[in-house]
Amino acid sequence: MKFIVSSSALLKQLQHISGVINANTVLPILEDFLFEVEKNKLSVVATDLETVMRIQMDIEAKDSGKVCIPAKILLDSLKNIPDQPLTFNIDKNFGIELTSDNGKYKVMGENPDNFPKEPSADDTTTFKATSLALITAINKTLFAVSNDDLRPAMTGVFFELDKKGMQCVATDAHRLVKYKRVDVSCPKSDNFIVPKKPLTLLKSALPANDDEISISYNSNHFFVKHGTTQMSCRLIDARFPDYKVVIPSDNPYKLVVNKNDFQGALRRVAIFSNKSTNQVVLSIAGSELELTAQDIDFSFEGDERMKCRYDGEDLAIAFNAKFLIEMLSAADSDDIKIELSTPTKAGIIKPTEQEDNEELMMLVMPLMLNQ
Repeated sequence: MKFIVSSSALLKQLQHISGVINANTVLPILEDFLFEVEKNKLSVVATDLETVMRIQMDIEAKDSGKVCIPAKILLDSLKNIPDQPLTFNIDKNFGIELTSDNGKYKVMGENPDNFPKEPSADDTTTFKATSLALITAINKTLFAVSNDDLRPAMTGVFFELDKKGMQCVATDAHRLVKYKRVDVSCPKSDNFIVPKKPLTLLKSALPANDDEISISYNSNHFFVKHGTTQMSCRLIDARFPDYKVVIPSDNPYKLVVNKNDFQGALRRVAIFSNKSTNQVVLSIAGSELELTAQDIDFSFEGDERMKCRYDGEDLAIAFNAKFLIEMLSAADSDDIKIELSTPTKAGIIKPTEQEDNEELMMLVMPLMLNQ
C-alpha cells in the first residue's frame, strides 16, 4: 500500500485524536493509530477501549489497505518535518517507510486485524446542536466533575434531555454546577452520564463556532460527529445522585459583587490560606465584603476589603477559595450574585446577566469556620 499526504495536515489531524491514547503494557496495539486507506481517503482511528476518535482526510492513493502505526514515533517525527508531501509505503509484513524531500524513515507497524473494533451505533437517538453549544456546556460543567473512582457516577457529566432543552450537571459532592440550554432539543426525554476524558477531548477537537454537530446515544454509548471528525465513548453505568435535594429552596441573603474584583481578591488572599483547605472567610456587613485567610502553622494571614451590594443580615461564611475561583471563571457576566442563608448551608452562585437561551446555576458547600 502506498499513499501521499501533507505532513502538516496529517500532524494537525493526529493531534486532535492523540489524547485518546494511553501507555498500555497489556495491549501495546492501543498505543497505535489505525490507518485505513480507501479511494483517496485516509481514516485514522485512536482508542483506549473506552473512547474512540476517528478523523478522515484527503490523500493521494492508488490502492486500499490498513495498517497500525505506533503513535508516539509518528507524532514525534511529524513535529520535526517541515510542511511537505510525505509518502507512506507499507509492505505485506506491515513494515512502513516514510519518504520526505530529504530523508527516509522506517518503522515497524502491526497487523490491523488485531486493532479493537469500534462500537456500533445501533438503536440510537440523535439530535443536533451547534458545536459552540456543546463546548460551552462542557466548559461550564467539567471543572466540577469528581476524580473519585469509588463514586463513578460523579466522574462524568450528567446529561438530561427533553424537547425543551439540554441540561448538564456535574458535582464532586463539594460543589455542583447545573447548566441548561433551551436552543438544543432532543426528540425524547432521557438522561445519561458521559465520562470526563472524552468530553475533554471534544473541547479540543470541535471548533468554537456555530457549525452543526450530530449527537447520538444508545444504552451503552455516546456518539458525536462533526464533519470528518467522529468520537464515541462508553457511558458510565451508574445512577447519578439526586442533586435536586441539595439545592436550597430559599437563600434569603443576596450578595452582588464585581466578578473580576472578587476573583482577584480571592486569588491574592488565598495565597495566605491553609493549603489543605484553601479556606477563605467572607464577612459581609452592609456594603462591605471582607475576605480573610490564615495558615496558623506558618503564621500567614491575608485580608482584603471590597465594596458590594448586600441584602441580608451580617454574615461570616467560609468557602474553599479554589472552588470559588473556578466557579467564577464559568460565569460570563460582569457581576455575580451569591445567595446565602447561614454559615452551614450551601451558597448559590449565578451570573447577574445570562443569555436568553442558557441558564447557569452553581452551588458550593461551606467550610467549617475556624474558631
